[in-house]
Amino acid sequence: MPNPPVKVLIVDDSAVVRRVFTEELNRDPEIQIVGSAPDPYVARDKIVNLQPDVLLLDIEMPRMDGITFLRKLMHYRPMPIIIVSSLTEKGGALALEAINAGAIDVLCKPGSAYSVADMSVALRDKIKAAAHACLDKRPPPIKPDEQPNRLSMTKTTAKVLAIGASTGGTQAIEKVLIRLPYNAPGTVVTQHMPEHFTTSFAERLNSFCAMEVREAKDNDSVIPGVALIAPGNYHMVLRRSGARYYVQVRTGPLVHHQRPSVEVMFKSVAKYAGANAIGVILTGMGRDGAIGLKTMREAGAYTIAQDKHSCVVYGMPAEAAKIDAACDILPLDRIPSAIINHAY
Repeated sequence: MPNPPVKVLIVDDSAVVRRVFTEELNRDPEIQIVGSAPDPYVARDKIVNLQPDVLLLDIEMPRMDGITFLRKLMHYRPMPIIIVSSLTEKGGALALEAINAGAIDVLCKPGSAYSVADMSVALRDKIKAAAHACLDKRPPPIKPDEQPNRLSMTKTTAKVLAIGASTGGTQAIEKVLIRLPYNAPGTVVTQHMPEHFTTSFAERLNSFCAMEVREAKDNDSVIPGVALIAPGNYHMVLRRSGARYYVQVRTGPLVHHQRPSVEVMFKSVAKYAGANAIGVILTGMGRDGAIGLKTMREAGAYTIAQDKHSCVVYGMPAEAAKIDAACDILPLDRIPSAIINHAY
């Protein structure tokens, strides 16, 4: 028998947003909108009565903001929560705060960057992934006093480290980068996040990593000690001119329903860095990046996939494992040391 549909509750103060989301999501027989609420107080009662599997939550709402409600909910009734926020710098910072408080994923509302059609496809995928997410597999937040790995290494390297992730990836990426030394290989990272959200993500990582972490700009050099985060709504690709690696940041069609796409980044790394690269695919829904990781391995790169037991959503790494794209399949806590061992 087919699995029952995923029950979803929408919490947003905009009646228009609630209506559009309900109409779009109800087109999918695997999703059932069981109700909606204009604020957290109404939502609280509906959660008790309707027992949704997944919650779609806005951040800025009357009577109680979404992050306060999220923290209360994760304390008393943990459940998969997807933040759906406005496409602004403020919204990006708040959404990242929500992820650190327990939200499973983020998505921007339809606007200049994403149409309703694009949003609905991405949102359906995120809902289905969230329904099967393992909430207890999320790495704990970085502690303020947790020290980054500042290994004493004088040797530099021309290797390139490429990391791709989706659902659950923000915290997984944190756990990898914080354990890399200040002179780690030049690093490129694609995390499925909307525009502006990646700005806040890069700033947070830069605040506690030994490496410099920043959102990538077109023509940025890929050099030891620097990690470049693909900007939301733009693909990031590696290029090479002589001995210099650099990135191009560009628009383009969605790949595996994503922009930025891990697939696009990995394939460019395979082409221009070849055996001089290390590829890592972390927790996430779908199959974005699996073939790209396989291409990297075939080009001679050392490749890693996160194992099932440490993933929030075992989707992208599972697809990579199926096609033998990974040299090693490792738990999250062993990935940083594997990177270091193969980089020096």
